[in-house]
Amino acid sequence: MEFRTTIRPGENNQMLAHSDALMLLGSCFSDNIGARLRDALMDVDVNPFGTIYNPLSLDAAITRLVTGEPVAGIELFQHNGVWNSYDFHSRYSMADKQATLDRMNRRIAASHDHLLRCRMVVVTLGTAIVYRRRDTDRVVSNCHKVPQHEFSRRMATVPEIVAALDHIVAQIGSVNSEARIVFTISPIRHIADGLDVNSLSKATLRVAVDDVVSRHREVTDYFPAYEIMIDDLRDYRFYAADMLHPSDVAVEYIWQMFQATYCDDRTTQAIARCERVSKRLQHRPMSANRQVVERFQADTEMVVRNLVKEYPYLQPIVDRIIAGGQRHNQH
Repeated sequence: MEFRTTIRPGENNQMLAHSDALMLLGSCFSDNIGARLRDALMDVDVNPFGTIYNPLSLDAAITRLVTGEPVAGIELFQHNGVWNSYDFHSRYSMADKQATLDRMNRRIAASHDHLLRCRMVVVTLGTAIVYRRRDTDRVVSNCHKVPQHEFSRRMATVPEIVAALDHIVAQIGSVNSEARIVFTISPIRHIADGLDVNSLSKATLRVAVDDVVSRHREVTDYFPAYEIMIDDLRDYRFYAADMLHPSDVAVEYIWQMFQATYCDDRTTQAIARCERVSKRLQHRPMSANRQVVERFQADTEMVVRNLVKEYPYLQPIVDRIIAGGQRHNQH
């Protein structure tokens, strides 16, 4: 007797290899899978604007990446002693306005170039709820703790979401005809307004995505992260302590399903090997014995050389990790 409804991976498109570039945008679930892709030493750009939950804001963000249009000073506003943009996460906010603009525009320029060579773009939708500035009627990605009375709040309709996702497909296709767009719905529950609203929001997103994917099958796909969490991993032991976010075990399971759907056996084997190397590169030996540390570093260098010899295109990624580690040690 089966006591679990197991979701099987979809038809394996064998789309991804280590030589391919990817981009992930959307809810913080994009950060979860993006972290796994980084550990696998994939060429991935994750949430260049920070987390974005609603599809209308994702459409605006992707449009800016496609055009490469820089942020203008007039778009920023000052709140709580720092400069913010309603299109960016607060991690970009700084006390100096020009420094804030520079940080945002460097990221836009780099992510624009990355998008042009992506093999896959994963767009994760978190909620159908949108917030608009009352004074401009503009949808925002992040409210930055501005008083709530300055925003109106409502659930986007299926036609509105379909229009936004259709525009995303058209925009990406206009600059990168080789990119496959994978839509997914975040398994993270948004319960501030109640579970009934969360269910309606997720259902609205799912109906809209199905409409878009059914009409653009040649360039789009749907990955069932939400269904895996809600139906396959149907137990609170697969949630974090807040009972809203997937646990590390759940994220790892979904990551394995992602690989089974989009990677061939050779890439899957390479990912496992790269994950081990990545952990070694990030490890800092906690020993006062200089010989132990030097031996660990020498062994790591040999492991990395062997990996890069087999996969030469990993060299720039490995170099970035090593450079980041060196900066860490200096601090």
